[in-house]
Amino acid sequence: MQNQLLEHYLEQLKKRCLVDGGFVHRAGGGYRPDATAWAILALKAARISIDELELSMLRLTTDQLEDGRISISSEHPEAFWPTPLAVLAWQGSPAYRKPQSRAVRSLLNKTGVHWLKRSDSAQAHDTSIRGWPWIENTHSWVEPTALSLIALQITGYGGHDRAIEGRRMLLDRQLSQGGWNYGNTITFGKELRPMPDSTGVALNALAGSVSRQDIKHSLQYLKSRVKNIRSPRALGWSILGLGAWGERPSEAPSWILESLRLQEKYGNYDTSPLSLMLISFMAPGGIAGALAK
Repeated sequence: MQNQLLEHYLEQLKKRCLVDGGFVHRAGGGYRPDATAWAILALKAARISIDELELSMLRLTTDQLEDGRISISSEHPEAFWPTPLAVLAWQGSPAYRKPQSRAVRSLLNKTGVHWLKRSDSAQAHDTSIRGWPWIENTHSWVEPTALSLIALQITGYGGHDRAIEGRRMLLDRQLSQGGWNYGNTITFGKELRPMPDSTGVALNALAGSVSRQDIKHSLQYLKSRVKNIRSPRALGWSILGLGAWGERPSEAPSWILESLRLQEKYGNYDTSPLSLMLISFMAPGGIAGALAK
């Protein structure tokens, strides 16, 4: 029964593919590179052959700019956060090694805006540690840093200075009681709350690179929260985050299908969270498992 439902939702995803291989942001919507990359990852996790994904991977190359970045649209070249997603989408395909390498170089050469922390700063995190931003010339935050780290690690750059500093940034942004939010810890003397999706993506990025002791409180936080989550983005990243550390709950498949069925009540999920949910179902060891041969 679970496999039949999974096939049903995979077919829903495939129907969002355009003639040129790109995927729409949502059913009935227009093309987006992030949606295309996420759909490729979901279909790879479903063991769809590389040949069947050829046109979609080729479509992503048309979005690549001179310096290797992949932006959210040609109108907003500064919003380069889809770059690590494209790196992951091209992984394992020799035909796309060159654009993937250009995208990796772009990540290695880019950083957020950083400055020495002042003693009277309202923020507690170390503003000097470099990660990656959503948008060029802005501060670094948790999710774009985590996605960039995952892309660097899977392409063999996990020991690069930028990756080492990126992991240090994530650990600095971890909340004292466990978990992450978008990237602030204490503001004006008050510790902010963690968020399941930010925690899950950070745990994926740190898996295999830091000790369990470093993130044990974050694992505890996520294990206590995940059973009550059904929103696709938060649930998907939570399950992938726990799976990356060998803590995937046995109930995860039923929770994922329960969330997917909520589309009947609330409407179709956008392509990126739909893909994330499918990946979380099929990749029990975390996001890297979606790319395992």
